[in-house]
Amino acid sequence: MLTTATGQQKKEKTLLVLKNIYNLPPLPKILSEALKLLDNKKTSNSELSTLISKDQGVVSKILTIANSPMYGLQRRVTSIDFALLILGFTELKSIISVLSLTEAFKNKTDKYLNQKEFWFHSFLVGSASKRLAEDIGFYNSGEAFIGGFLHDMGISIIHRYLHSSFIQIHDLLTIENMPLKEAEMEVLGMDHQEIGNYLLERWNFPIELCNSILSHHNPSKANQEDKLMSTLIHFADYMTQKLKLGDFYWDNNIALDQEALAVMQFKSEEDVEKFIEGYQELFVSQIESVRNFS
Repeated sequence: MLTTATGQQKKEKTLLVLKNIYNLPPLPKILSEALKLLDNKKTSNSELSTLISKDQGVVSKILTIANSPMYGLQRRVTSIDFALLILGFTELKSIISVLSLTEAFKNKTDKYLNQKEFWFHSFLVGSASKRLAEDIGFYNSGEAFIGGFLHDMGISIIHRYLHSSFIQIHDLLTIENMPLKEAEMEVLGMDHQEIGNYLLERWNFPIELCNSILSHHNPSKANQEDKLMSTLIHFADYMTQKLKLGDFYWDNNIALDQEALAVMQFKSEEDVEKFIEGYQELFVSQIESVRNFS
């Protein structure tokens, strides 16, 4: 166990690095301009469609996400115009926000982190969080999608800006089988939840999103108003491990927060198992539809 002084010193050293990450990495021009248009209430569908259609790679990714099973649309979306008509500005903004962050934080794959697997896991948790939100009647499924997608942003930050620390954590996880949080605290004095929350707050993301990311491994510690979103993300993350679909090695042996059972209105572990089994086919079809989107 770390002494308080040692842990605090490591945390302060980590924060010094994080404080030097002043801004989000620059976004690809089309995505940046699209987000500006989406923030302008006077923007017409035609203006937005014309802009996005300039980049067929972006168009392809938007349509791939819109047509994925987690969205559950009855008709296939074949154009940006139709996507705007069916999904609306709010949903399209969620999709473009996710694509923007994926592009901005792209890093080189190395033997410690496969970027494609990482972002695919992030996307699958985001998609599952959205679907869970819709299935239980949560009012803001678009925000659940973004929160689920960003839940492990801290891991990407560690890999990109604290790479030597990432290697140490990787070795503690894979060689010594140390639990994730313990390994992160041992090396950094902070875990990836705190790091993701810290930077997203500095970048002025909605506080509800920041809080849900801070508590996605332990939603029982979330503020009451953020508990449901934290639980949705936590449960979606847990489902990838239980189904072994789109799972991520840093989350090996993830434990289900027991308070999540009550929030999701499960009465027993058997209820949880049946619930997750009911989503298996959906997860498989989702994986097949978006495997190559990143």
